[in-house]
Amino acid sequence: MGTNIDSVRYQGHTVVIGGGIAGIVTALELLDGGHSVVLVDRDTPERFGGLARWAFGGMALVGTPEQRRMKIADSPELALEDWIRFGELAADDRWPRAWAECYVQESRVWVYEWLKSLGLKFMPAVNWVERGSSIKGNSVPRYHMLWGAGLELVETLIGRLLDHPNRDRLTLLHGHRVTDLVSSGGAVLGCRGVDEAAGREFAVQADHTVVATGGMNGSVEQVRRHWPPAWPPAPKVILDGAHPFSDGGVHAAVAELGGSLTHERDMWNYAAGIPHPQPHFEGHGLSLVPPKSVLWLTPDGDPVGPAPMVTGFDTREMCRQVAAHPYTWQVLNWKIAAKELAISGSEHNPRIVNHQLFRFLLDLLLSNDRLVRQMTAESPEFVTAATPAELAARMNRLTGNDLIDADRLGRRIQDHDRVLADNALRAADPVMQRITELRQWRGDALRTCKLQPIGDKKAGPLVAIRLHFISRKSLGGIRTDLQGRALGQNGQPLAGLYAVGEAAGFGGGGASGKRSLEGTFLSGCILTARKTAAFLRDL
Repeated sequence: MGTNIDSVRYQGHTVVIGGGIAGIVTALELLDGGHSVVLVDRDTPERFGGLARWAFGGMALVGTPEQRRMKIADSPELALEDWIRFGELAADDRWPRAWAECYVQESRVWVYEWLKSLGLKFMPAVNWVERGSSIKGNSVPRYHMLWGAGLELVETLIGRLLDHPNRDRLTLLHGHRVTDLVSSGGAVLGCRGVDEAAGREFAVQADHTVVATGGMNGSVEQVRRHWPPAWPPAPKVILDGAHPFSDGGVHAAVAELGGSLTHERDMWNYAAGIPHPQPHFEGHGLSLVPPKSVLWLTPDGDPVGPAPMVTGFDTREMCRQVAAHPYTWQVLNWKIAAKELAISGSEHNPRIVNHQLFRFLLDLLLSNDRLVRQMTAESPEFVTAATPAELAARMNRLTGNDLIDADRLGRRIQDHDRVLADNALRAADPVMQRITELRQWRGDALRTCKLQPIGDKKAGPLVAIRLHFISRKSLGGIRTDLQGRALGQNGQPLAGLYAVGEAAGFGGGGASGKRSLEGTFLSGCILTARKTAAFLRDL
């Protein structure tokens, strides 16, 4: 796109493309160094902060006071061993491995302590996620939850940015979409695009250009384009659980200048999505934290498998297994749902957002009927019934077919409950083994029922939830070195160009490899942004 004579021109020492958490942190750190910054945000002021505004706020951290209080013996060495093994990082994958090592060694200082210095707090419990299936994952609990969730993180950082002593050195452009990078003499000198509100072009001239646009999984088309070749074909319905502006457009502009994009087929999606009852955009999905004490069934009513479908072990494997089906079902009862159901993000977790510790603990100890009532009232994907026959009829009515046989569903529930009641059968059942393992950690025990039969009439009504594959994050992206410099196909830095956060595959173009230990995303945005800004400040 050429820049016409009517376009608006801006200038700064650095232009940051993207108003998500990585872009905001980069701008904030550069202002601390006295730099002039142009921050280009495609969204509206009300949605400043991007996907982080809706995020749960979980972070994988190593060697924290919270871990020590829970007597969790962790170390950067153990975390790196877990990370590389679970992510299957190749021995010659230089920059992803370098960023993985940077993360485990430095995130406690550069992320945890920095956030604490801003007045943010973490919940006292540390959760144990991604324990691994065929490949071992987290050896110890590392998943820390921010009080206030992603929403408070975003609002805190935006407040710091807008009230910064060097605020006069910040040009903040909302509603501006970058379409091209500007280069001359082999160096990137800024960007240009469209002011979508005013309907005119704009250009930014800068010594340094930082790409912080998020990943590519906000575009379902990109998800399909980069679908893992060894997986079953992509299902017809893929919900969008990312930010729709994370569509890979600026990634393409980087590639046109010779930048190296890598690990695009490595994605972090989820197996349990439902359409958002009040969607913010077309195709918007909610990612459920699926209950564990359930029957997880195919559209025909057969068990999904062959690996056990129990959340908390291997999210990627669960995604691969559900991808073979147009949708899947979870069958459970109200008591199980009230104990185990959760929804990822700040929107549906008011106890965390509002720091309501006592009420949050009551929800854990008693049940979260509020959430189950809300979802059964708002979402047609939740159906309830008094009997298996009635439940099967309502499941078939929702899908418009007769695939769920009432008698067979009733027998599956009975078989499940018989295994649950028999010590020998339970000890030999892979799903029950995993649930037993989860309950050995006190954090999971609070969120997991103890031998609760599905057919228990006192625990009713029966509940069925129709689930869809939902996109979330890109694990690959723009290859970067430890200074955040975007690298060309020859491995050399592209002068003037940098990438941070998800745009950089959270560092190096793919720091997590094929799987994340979970909780490396918000913290990865902060770490890569702060490290890159520190390098720029010293130039």
